[in-house]
Amino acid sequence: MTTRDFIIKWLAYTLALLPVWFADSFLLTALPLFGVMPMLLPLCAIAVATLEGATAGAGFGLAVGVLYDAVTLEGTPGGATFLMALLGLGAGLLAQYALRQDLIGCLICSALALGSIDLMRILRRLLTNTAPLGPMLEVAGKEILWSLCFVPLVYLLFRWVFRRVPKATVL
Repeated sequence: MTTRDFIIKWLAYTLALLPVWFADSFLLTALPLFGVMPMLLPLCAIAVATLEGATAGAGFGLAVGVLYDAVTLEGTPGGATFLMALLGLGAGLLAQYALRQDLIGCLICSALALGSIDLMRILRRLLTNTAPLGPMLEVAGKEILWSLCFVPLVYLLFRWVFRRVPKATVL
């Protein structure tokens, strides 16, 4: 793959990320369902990791994490960047070696990633004693289910990009 192909490929993924980020940040915040808003940015990292594999998943997860840290004021600064890179790496490995690199694999990886994100949020709040466990689990469950509803749309967007971007050539 040439440098030009590499740049085109990741520019296309970045452009596909923009409408999802816009929907996540501006449209869906006005439409909370059952009092929760979906998390769409992690789904982008997981979709790319499922399609491209572990290395690309970790790299794109890192970029998504930087965006997530930049637009949200919650949690530890840099925490989402590190966590998204790890989730991208894990989802890429899981999709490459244990699951199939398709919608079902993306759905399973997304559920695990969203569960991990909410587990980290719950643990942080439990350690600081800012919220009781029961309501946090209820909110986390609703948030995960609402977010999983968007996996097919996000996956199809990134699969569309994946099918049109240059692939690595093996000599």
